[in-house]
Amino acid sequence: MGVDDAELLRAMFAEHGDALYAHALRLTNGDRQRAEDLVQETLLRAWRHPEALDPNRGSVRAWLFTTARNLAIDSWRRRSVRVGEVVTDVLPEALTDDETDRTVEAWLIAEALSRLSTVHREVLVECFYQGRSVAEASARLGVPPGTIKSRTHYALRSLRLVLEEMGVTQ
Repeated sequence: MGVDDAELLRAMFAEHGDALYAHALRLTNGDRQRAEDLVQETLLRAWRHPEALDPNRGSVRAWLFTTARNLAIDSWRRRSVRVGEVVTDVLPEALTDDETDRTVEAWLIAEALSRLSTVHREVLVECFYQGRSVAEASARLGVPPGTIKSRTHYALRSLRLVLEEMGVTQ
């Protein structure tokens, strides 16, 4: 933008700025911010198309007002075609459980369990997967309840180490 262009815009704004802003306020139903944006965009168009400001082509003010009106109409059209926000209590589609994570987790645990000793694997399967109490696991495996408790403790520690070796982190 040259010095002449800047001077031309300043002169144009000094002469037409107040009238253009008043026109923009009417076009935006009194919304000052939208009116200011409209004036700014109109002046930007004037700067981009200085040939339109030639007095030999017609009134500068008429061009500015027409441009502001067209910009306001375009803005209104853009807003009117936008889809509004839909508020509802009903989900548009039923959510389904994705079993992928649980499947991968089950494979990891099965692999880790296979790497444990037989006694550690048995106690974990009985207590955690079969849901048996210490007394029930004791009767089923034929070992004292205290042994079930200690094996469970050490089996969980071993399982944690195996999972860490497999790259599984908490």
